[in-house]
Amino acid sequence: MSEEPVGGDLSRLRQLNASAVLRELRGDQPLTLTELSKRTGLSRASTEDVARDLLGRGWLAEVAPALGSVGRPARRYRFNAGAGRLLGVDIGGHKALALVTDLDGEVLNQTRIAVDPEAGRRERLAVMDRCVAKALAGAGVEARQIWSTGVATTGLVDASGKVMLSDSLPEWSGVDLTAHVRRLVPGPVRVENDCKLAALAETWRGVARYAKDVVFLLAGLRTGAGLIIDGKLHRGFANWSGEIGALPAAGWLRAPEHLTSWLETTPQSTGLASGSSGGFERVFLAARGGDVRAVDAVGDYVRDLAVGASALVLTLDPQLVVIGGGFSRSADVMVEPLRRELDRWCLRTPEIRVSAFADEGVALGAVRLALDEVEATIRTGLRP
Repeated sequence: MSEEPVGGDLSRLRQLNASAVLRELRGDQPLTLTELSKRTGLSRASTEDVARDLLGRGWLAEVAPALGSVGRPARRYRFNAGAGRLLGVDIGGHKALALVTDLDGEVLNQTRIAVDPEAGRRERLAVMDRCVAKALAGAGVEARQIWSTGVATTGLVDASGKVMLSDSLPEWSGVDLTAHVRRLVPGPVRVENDCKLAALAETWRGVARYAKDVVFLLAGLRTGAGLIIDGKLHRGFANWSGEIGALPAAGWLRAPEHLTSWLETTPQSTGLASGSSGGFERVFLAARGGDVRAVDAVGDYVRDLAVGASALVLTLDPQLVVIGGGFSRSADVMVEPLRRELDRWCLRTPEIRVSAFADEGVALGAVRLALDEVEATIRTGLRP
């Protein structure tokens, strides 16, 4: 990092130096001034000035000396994840889920509220509002303490955070989620498609942490995909990437009908509605138990899922295919049939892994989106 002012812009230089120090301290281990100086290329004097400034701003915290230290121990610093709070929201067909986290993404509160899948725009937004308010209260956080918010939704979303098209939620096309959420919490609000954010969560803290090219399959009441290319979420020119389910020949639109058909012709042994994710779980439980008709239903579902998945694999040649979403809880009865189908159609079948997040990965991806916004301020300017 150069310490010479460029064009006399001392303010910009200080900003760049502070960003360099913060980037180094985002790791797990605290660092001394000497270590920070070596890693950033700044002089020790400049490093000390930056650390003093960041301590005053609340971005850094000083770590107590290690027990048993001899002589005057060197001061050590760490990133202060408690300096602010993030909010991640998933508003879907059957639920609203809100996560309040610190600046490292550690969850302080998780709140879930069910929503009627037939609910209109006003009712669904009201459920989301209650969910956010309850999550903030549960975390002991005021809205003003939220530095950044990420919101996940079904449908196609434009750069401003407006839902351009949603086939699955009534009255949802045209909803300006950015404007709505800004009435609940201050600070930046970013909105993205749920499949894309689920994929982001997997590369952040999930089973795809060390993969650069990933196809994420959202297997649940809806089927969708998120793509990671060269370690980055791929959005496409108009943010419509991964929407292969819009092609009827891909089979994703009809895939859940195989499971629904089994439910409609099989007496219920529980009080679960057949249209809920818990209702679909009956099919997978029966298939796991050897029910021939259930095995056939799951096989037909997987075959349709595999058509679109194969097209994505052939196009991207990913390292991993990750199965997530509500049905991933039953992925043990899906993985082998899916692998066989991919073997049929693909030149190379990638490794298939199952998400550990189930239907919570979308909200976690929304947190990651909020954290991206905070990290952008670290690169370009610090929050006051």
